[in-house]
Amino acid sequence: MKKINRIICSLLLAGACSYGAAQENQSYFLHTIEKGQSLYSIASMYGINQSDIIKLNPGSDEKIYIGRTLRIPRGVANTEKETFHTIEAGETLYRLTVKYNVSAKAICDANPGLSAENFRIGQVIRIPSSTEAVATTEASNNKSVANNSNIPAPVQSRCRDMHKVKRKETVFSISREYGISEAELIAANPELKGENKIKKGSFLCIPYPSAQPQPSTQPQDIPTDSELFRENKKKAERFSTIKAAIILPFLDGVPKGESARMVEYYEGFLMAVDSLKRTGTSIDLYTYNSGPETASLNGILGKSEMKDMDIIFGPLYQQHIKPLSDFAKKNDIRLVIPFTSKDNTVFRNPSVYQINTPQSYLYSEVYDHFVRQFPNANVIFIEASQETKDKVEFIKGLKDELRNRSIPMKSLKEDATVESLKAVLSADRENIFIPTSDSNLTLIKILPQLTLLVRDQPESRVHLFGYPKWQTYTKDHIEAFFELDTYFYSSFYTNNLLPAAINFTKNYRRWYGKDMDERYPKYGMLGFDTGYFFLKGLSRYGSEFEKNMQGLNLTPIQTGFKFQRVNNWGGFINKKVFFVRFTKNYELVKLDFD
Repeated sequence: MKKINRIICSLLLAGACSYGAAQENQSYFLHTIEKGQSLYSIASMYGINQSDIIKLNPGSDEKIYIGRTLRIPRGVANTEKETFHTIEAGETLYRLTVKYNVSAKAICDANPGLSAENFRIGQVIRIPSSTEAVATTEASNNKSVANNSNIPAPVQSRCRDMHKVKRKETVFSISREYGISEAELIAANPELKGENKIKKGSFLCIPYPSAQPQPSTQPQDIPTDSELFRENKKKAERFSTIKAAIILPFLDGVPKGESARMVEYYEGFLMAVDSLKRTGTSIDLYTYNSGPETASLNGILGKSEMKDMDIIFGPLYQQHIKPLSDFAKKNDIRLVIPFTSKDNTVFRNPSVYQINTPQSYLYSEVYDHFVRQFPNANVIFIEASQETKDKVEFIKGLKDELRNRSIPMKSLKEDATVESLKAVLSADRENIFIPTSDSNLTLIKILPQLTLLVRDQPESRVHLFGYPKWQTYTKDHIEAFFELDTYFYSSFYTNNLLPAAINFTKNYRRWYGKDMDERYPKYGMLGFDTGYFFLKGLSRYGSEFEKNMQGLNLTPIQTGFKFQRVNNWGGFINKKVFFVRFTKNYELVKLDFD
């Protein structure tokens, strides 16, 4: 009797699991959290609100963990217009084309980050709608279809795609590509009946599959993922002349300070173009003034030459990012955004390169580098009386990381005495003092006491750790920085004593008869680094730049580059972070962890 009960319970559980799986497929899909992702970035990827995720994942607004899965709801916001699919065990690209009635090419085009190598369990991919997959083709070919008297009117209403016949294609190969039978393809295109041969360049209506697929829809040899990705790989293209555009606010109502920064960026960019031209790279550069943030970009984007660009640099203002990124995506143009890190366009637009790292990704890299550099640390947080708001999340995340790694930590007020500082030191660990604010006022308050501490306790291993903004205050505190063996993290830094920086500064002065403004980052160097990196990469690798950009092996003057695609259908963010160290031997060292 007990055995029968166990069998019944097992059957009931199996039924419940099946029902749960069915419900999962209908109401949500699964997203595995990756390093650097936040609730904001994940919501941005899927075009939904954070509150939509929190409803299905209680507690996710307080903490999310790398490797955990989140339920992402379907049927809200943009998910009504598109489908996201989490790859399951045993699934192949071919099976997905059959399941969703879209071609392998449509899936590959919608997921430029997808490949045979990363097509694996847990990966989320974007499945384009049938209307999206054919929208561009139908718009450009409506006239051709309308003028073809061989295609009766009813056929158009049954087309889910329009296919332009290529050389050596057959009725069989085309029907196989779209997961339909030859009979269905011929029925939708009566001109294919009889002895008439299929003509290169003609357009065929691809019908929706019938409710009961015929046996002939299943090819004898099901293509592998590698075969399908290879067939749908874009043909490599070299650029004999790179067409680049810069769209930035230089004039017309732009605040003087912003205009000066953009001019300096542009001046550095021109130096990069000149350097590349001297090595034989051909570049056509187009420069446009975007005007103030309230100005429209329609006049610029409407110019005939804009659609032919290979790459665009800009804009400055966040209000200009969406129209410019939409234009770049529509026309398959790379868009490099050199300034803001707070826009979420990169999470859904494969054309975008974001130079400034989004906060959650930046902090995640810093935490990794910190525990790698200080595995045996005793961390003391110095609580600032006036915390910098944007450092609250950094400190919170670092404390979580230290807690997970069982690294001891303590806290003191910024007005702590030398005796109080001595009391928290550890004799057998490196003592890392971290203020909770990056302000100069905080440094002014804490540096005297920390300096007295290290002079009184020379045997203690003491370090001060801080923020990119400290570059601005280096001249004021350089002696203390060296004495405290100070570190700060940054994705941009240049040592003005290095040959590359000296040469650039000298050349900039020779070109423009002035020095760069004393700010960090230096916009002239930023313009040179971004221009040289991307234009050199396009010159060397052409359309395969994304595949090979890690092999460029360039040494930028100021800005580090390590780009990673944020998801299979989005763009690239720059994840380069390094530590700058002021050693007790009065050396400046840039620690590169890659």
